Amino acid sequence: MTRVTRGPRGCVAALVAGPATGLLGALLPAAAWRACGVGVNGAANSFALTFCGGLLAIVATVWWGALIRYTGRQNPAVALLGGTAGAALMVWIFVAVLRVPDGYHC
Repeated sequence: MTRVTRGPRGCVAALVAGPATGLLGALLPAAAWRACGVGVNGAANSFALTFCGGLLAIVATVWWGALIRYTGRQNPAVALLGGTAGAALMVWIFVAVLRVPDGYHC
């Protein structure tokens, strides 16, 4: 029986990909809100996006870490594709939840 571990490269990949997912998830609603004039200025929404983007980064880091832990050594391509698909789904849901309050018809 072989023992499957993450290894140092898997830990680094999870610690890079998770916060990158959180950053992307925070930048997309920020750009939409800025384009549609939501809030007084860019700083008006920064606390909400920082808090929610941090939560998304934590969830994405756990997702990447678990995926790399359980599939990374046997099949790195599946871990990369699964991680990317999961991160894209998380960002999509995040942007859908934090939509522009009046819709995107600006």
